[in-house]
Amino acid sequence: MESTVVAKEGDNYTKALGNRQVQMIAIGGAIGVGLFLGAGGRLHEAGPSLVLSYALCGVAAYFVMRALGELVLHQPSSGSFVTYARKFIGPWAGFVSGWMYWLNWAMTGIAEITAVAIYVHKWLPDVPQWITALVALGVLMAVNLLSVKLFGELEFWFSVVKVLAIIVFLVTAVGLVFTGANIGGTTAGVHNLTGHGGFFPAGVGIALMTLQAVVFAYSAIEVVGIAAGETKDARKVLPKAINGVVWRIGVFYVGSVLLLAMLLPWPFYNGGESPFVTVFSRLGIGGIGDVMNAVVLTAALSSCNSGLYSTGRILRALADEGEAPKFVGKMNSRHVPYGGILFTSVAYVLGVVLNYLVPKEAFDIATAVASLGVVATWATLVYSQMRMRQAALRGELERPSYRMPGAPYTGWATLGFLLLVVVLMGFSDGAEKIAFYSIPAIVVVLAVGWRLVSRKRQARIGA
Repeated sequence: MESTVVAKEGDNYTKALGNRQVQMIAIGGAIGVGLFLGAGGRLHEAGPSLVLSYALCGVAAYFVMRALGELVLHQPSSGSFVTYARKFIGPWAGFVSGWMYWLNWAMTGIAEITAVAIYVHKWLPDVPQWITALVALGVLMAVNLLSVKLFGELEFWFSVVKVLAIIVFLVTAVGLVFTGANIGGTTAGVHNLTGHGGFFPAGVGIALMTLQAVVFAYSAIEVVGIAAGETKDARKVLPKAINGVVWRIGVFYVGSVLLLAMLLPWPFYNGGESPFVTVFSRLGIGGIGDVMNAVVLTAALSSCNSGLYSTGRILRALADEGEAPKFVGKMNSRHVPYGGILFTSVAYVLGVVLNYLVPKEAFDIATAVASLGVVATWATLVYSQMRMRQAALRGELERPSYRMPGAPYTGWATLGFLLLVVVLMGFSDGAEKIAFYSIPAIVVVLAVGWRLVSRKRQARIGA
């Protein structure tokens, strides 16, 4: 039984997350609906070349996680990158990164709620998607408001289901590929990587356009850093958790997409169904499709769960500095930042509305806008690590032994890659273009918000 200890320093959070839960939160963050649902539509769009997109984004995610690890070992904090940006870049950077992260999770939650509705629709086709989405949101909100220990326990079991499912899929898929199994009239094998229009059937350009969606698929890997403030013995537990995320990215993501591309010709996949469900349904084994549907439903619920958890802590970090409404910084008697959780839940209700108005487009629009938040968060973590390294070289602080490999060159390369992802969004024909052209509006809102916050601070100091 893991004991519950209340933190004595400043943040008032309960140190209720043990090694078992943090390890699974880290894994769970690395397996989400971007893979379980999004990969189907992207495979249909780009073909087998999607594997390269996952590999490239995986390399970027690796360096982001190592940068996060170095920062966390320097100072574990539930404010995570908001705290680090404020300390190493400037107060404005904490404000911007915090609200961009909230935008990420607000949009991600909408995508996940949409995914929940799509999965349940397979079993209950007569129930409107918005009703399913509303029920799911209500349950997860209740879990997050009760206690961090309950969140950690639920996330632990969500992650266990996801990891077991991925392992079963990987083992089964390898067997099917090596035996050249017949899957619904087609033969599994390496030939499917090139036999239907080549490895780049839609061209290299389309393959590059999938980078934005793949970046979204990797979102939530940073939740383990936010959990640092509520983790017992964080400096010992977190390096193991972060290292674990890194190799799982390669196995779970790149491995899964590679095997999916070999199991079936890419045109068989589509955005309306999980590619894992597609494969198992075509195998003709009774009930397997339903089992996989239950698993991917778990993945979507898990991601929503993480979104409510992480934004609650980030919004409180902003509210503590007067950079968010006071309400979002409020804690209840169970040491849960209920104000931030409720604030994010309001945004998730927008997902319910979108499912009512445009059920088919809701997922793509939400993931495209969420990707901007992911890029901003990753860039903040990498640049904060670079500034911390510079401070260490000046003798202002001591770097932890767990460090970003290849710094600062790997940091600059990662920032360049993230910039490329954003630029490519402007050349898209779909929802990504909507997200790209929303950037000026987002910049204006953030600039005005920071100006108002700064004026309020100056007035308070003057008084």
